[in-house]
Amino acid sequence: MIKALLNEARPKQWAKNVLVFAAPGAAGALDNWHFLWRCLATFVAFCLVSSGTYYWNDIHDVEADRNHPKKSQRPIAAGIISLRVAKAVATVLLAAGIALAFVLGWKLGLVVIGYVTLTTLYSIALKHVAVIDLVVVASGFVLRAIAGAVVDDVPMSMWFVLCTSFGSLFIVTGKRYAELREMEGQTSTRLTLEDYTPRFLQMVLSVSIGATLVTYCQWAFEGREVSGSSWPFYELSIIPMATALLRYALIIEQGHGAAPEEVFLADRWLQVLGVVWVVVFGLGVYIA
Repeated sequence: MIKALLNEARPKQWAKNVLVFAAPGAAGALDNWHFLWRCLATFVAFCLVSSGTYYWNDIHDVEADRNHPKKSQRPIAAGIISLRVAKAVATVLLAAGIALAFVLGWKLGLVVIGYVTLTTLYSIALKHVAVIDLVVVASGFVLRAIAGAVVDDVPMSMWFVLCTSFGSLFIVTGKRYAELREMEGQTSTRLTLEDYTPRFLQMVLSVSIGATLVTYCQWAFEGREVSGSSWPFYELSIIPMATALLRYALIIEQGHGAAPEEVFLADRWLQVLGVVWVVVFGLGVYIA
């Protein structure tokens, strides 16, 4: 039962919550224990509430999931976890995450409540509205990044927010594109897939990846100016970032990407590029 409860919490999805470290990391605050532990606690809070929303989403979609080739294996849909137990666990997870957020600060608490509200509305209705579903899921990523800035009270660059927004839209659209190709000729439980066409999603992918690259470049140049450093680490970080985005675009075009977390865990080159980016950008922030 414990294994089933953990699987239903979708721990692989917790990787998304790493975004809470983005703003403090870019501001050079993570070498200070006070800021670091608050970020770690924020990460835990988001893991709790995100798992809680996954529980409620699967409770709400239990009948539809039972007709899906993969989702039918989830513990709630498979009947391993009863609906009564699932509802109790979901409530505890949400309450614990929100409580922890408010302990860290009322501003963070409001951000977390905003995230829970948005994801709940998504599960109930918004995921059935084409385009709106993309924007809502992408907004969840942006709220994670905002949470990191709020808890440590660090400033957020306009270019950072825009880059996070468009980058999130790129990942989410890639997921829908991969799902559309995967379910071609089959009946899908995701209603919006009936509205989307490959051509439309390819257009959104092109726009979002282009906007992500442009805004990241602007953020990198801004970082160099603010730091006043003579070292070109910020500019050099553009190379691994652009390469990673293009490689991920290739993976999507090859028909993968329906589960972004699995792509990142499986593709060694994406992992290498991620490490290179962290090192180069980190040198710009903490050394240069």
